[in-house]
Amino acid sequence: MDRHPMTNGHGGQHVVLSGCSGGGGTSTLLAELASRGFGTVEEPGRKIVQQELNGAGVALPWVALEAFSRRAIDMATGDRNRVASSQGWVFFDRGLLDAAIALEHATGLAASVSLSGHAHFHHQVFLTPPWPEIHQRDSERQQNLKDGIAEYHRLIEAFDWLGYDLVILPKRKVEARADFILSALA
Repeated sequence: MDRHPMTNGHGGQHVVLSGCSGGGGTSTLLAELASRGFGTVEEPGRKIVQQELNGAGVALPWVALEAFSRRAIDMATGDRNRVASSQGWVFFDRGLLDAAIALEHATGLAASVSLSGHAHFHHQVFLTPPWPEIHQRDSERQQNLKDGIAEYHRLIEAFDWLGYDLVILPKRKVEARADFILSALA
């Protein structure tokens, strides 16, 4: 199977932030990068959960992970297309890669198959490690820390398999984490 299924396309300045759901601080980090003037794309999963909680609730990740993942792939693809012509760095809170990895977990369909034909993201993926002190569960994020840690390890393995260079973010204040990312990208 092709280890690098994505096209080179416009993704060189599209940077993925990923990690443990509810326990790593990607959303806070995304807000910090936005406040510094960078383009950002919010996590599709949270939007889907909000829609589902206000509707039939059939594509919630804790109810139907496959349906949720497929919707996340569609939404993330649309989000990425909307910022395709953006100049400069654009940071994605989870998104397309995470959705494809979740679909693989739910169905066994290789993430490389789901990502075939999509432009490759920047070669560095920034991972927020599980951080028990900031882990939060709410109506939109119901994953417990144990499951979040298992997800984190799946992400590490899958990102490596997909050919990305993983950069584990230090457990520091959000401003220092943003500085760390920008320094690594310089």
